[in-house]
Amino acid sequence: MTTVETKIEANVQQAVPFFMVHDIDTSLRFYIDGLGFAKTTEWVDDGKLRWCWLELGGAAIMLQEFWKSGHHTNVPTDKLGVGVSICFMCKDAVALCRQQVMGDSNG
Repeated sequence: MTTVETKIEANVQQAVPFFMVHDIDTSLRFYIDGLGFAKTTEWVDDGKLRWCWLELGGAAIMLQEFWKSGHHTNVPTDKLGVGVSICFMCKDAVALCRQQVMGDSNG
């Protein structure tokens, strides 16, 4: 019996959390000003930021605000985030905290 081994290159390259939020501007201040993420891609509709992609090092997240009116309305009635945990793995989380949250430019 002959075994044929076929190597298949993985097509999946990254898992990116997609957070639906109540206020995208407040969330952006937290992720950009607080943690140091950079907004690299965005979708603006009728002058309103609807969705964006943020990156920090090798990590990425997506944010989108719940639609509060119209036929797209999707604000949940249940508690958000139950059973979900997202962990950002850092080389030095304390240094990141000092640098981003406390404004220490020495890192």
